[in-house]
Parts: sequence; structure tokens; C-alpha cells
Amino acid sequence: MEVIWTAPLAMTTKESDMFTRRVSMHLKPNSVPEFTRTLEKEIIPLLRKQKGFQDEITFVGSTGTEAFGISLWDTAENAEAYNRGSYPEVTKILARVVEGTPQVETYEVANSTFHKIAVAVAA
Repeated sequence: MEVIWTAPLAMTTKESDMFTRRVSMHLKPNSVPEFTRTLEKEIIPLLRKQKGFQDEITFVGSTGTEAFGISLWDTAENAEAYNRGSYPEVTKILARVVEGTPQVETYEVANSTFHKIAVAVAA
């Protein structure tokens, strides 16, 4: 049986749609402990108040100078509302530990075992 991936990758049923923002950052030297503390104490509580926010997963590279975060949202509209509303405040908070401007990319979620999202397939 051949599986054919169709576009858009995310299922179109309302309960399965999910959207993500990927934010890449260059961390200041020796700032990983403060970075993780800032996420836990300031950023994540702010995210939890946002409409449509589902989850935040943050990664730090082995050198401690690169990091990226992936936030999951119910819809692209919720993520965009956050981007226009609270995200500028988040960048100000992160300026203590981040060099330069974080880079934001957006994606539709194709699948997630944690969130039980499956890709649309045709048999």
C-alpha cells in the first residue's frame, strides 16, 4: 500500500489543526542558567495566558550559545495575535540573555504524537 502525503499537511478538522512558531536565538556567554530561569518564571507564565497556546518546548545547544523554542498554538490566528500583542514584551525580557534579534519562523504542524495530530493521507 502506498501512502500519499497531501497538502496542507495538517488535517483540516477543527479539533486537529495546530500551528507552531520556531524562535531561534543566540545566547549571551554563560547565560544558560538565567535563560532557563527566565523562561520558567516569566515567559511560560505569560504564554499560558495567551488564547490558543498549547505548549512550549525549548532547546539549548551543547555550546550554550544557541537556543530555539517551539510554541504550539491552536490556530495561526492565535499565534499571530500573540506575535502582535505579547511577543514584543517577551523579546524585551529575553534581551537580558539574548544577543541580537530572535528569528521567528512559522509552520503548520504536520503531526504530533503528544498532541495526537495525524497528517492527512489518501490511500
